[in-house]
Amino acid sequence: MTRTPLLIALGVAAALAGCNKEDHTIVAGGPEGDDTNVSNEPVALPPSVAASKSYRCKDNSLVYIDWLSDGTARVKKTRDEVGTSVTPGAELKGDAKASTIAYNGQSCKA
Repeated sequence: MTRTPLLIALGVAAALAGCNKEDHTIVAGGPEGDDTNVSNEPVALPPSVAASKSYRCKDNSLVYIDWLSDGTARVKKTRDEVGTSVTPGAELKGDAKASTIAYNGQSCKA
C-alpha cells in the first residue's frame, strides 16, 4: 500500500521535470542587417523540353532532337549527351510536329 503513493509521486515528479518554464519570444521576420537583403528582380527560367524525338537520316545515322518551348532545338548524337542548341533555319529545317526534317542538308525521318 505504500508503493502506490510512491509510484504516483514519482510519475508526477517525472511529468513536472519535463516542463520548460522559460519564456519564448516569437518575432515575425528575420534578423536585421544588410546581408539579409535579397534582390527581387524577375528570374527567367530556361525553356522546357516540349518534345524529344529521334530521327534516322539518309546516311543511316541517328539524330536525337529535343524541341524546346521557346522555338529552339537541341541536337544530340546520343541520348545521353547534352547536345548543342540550334535555331531552326539553315542548319535544321522542320519542327516537332513534322515527321521528316532536314539536318545539315540530309533528310531525316522520325
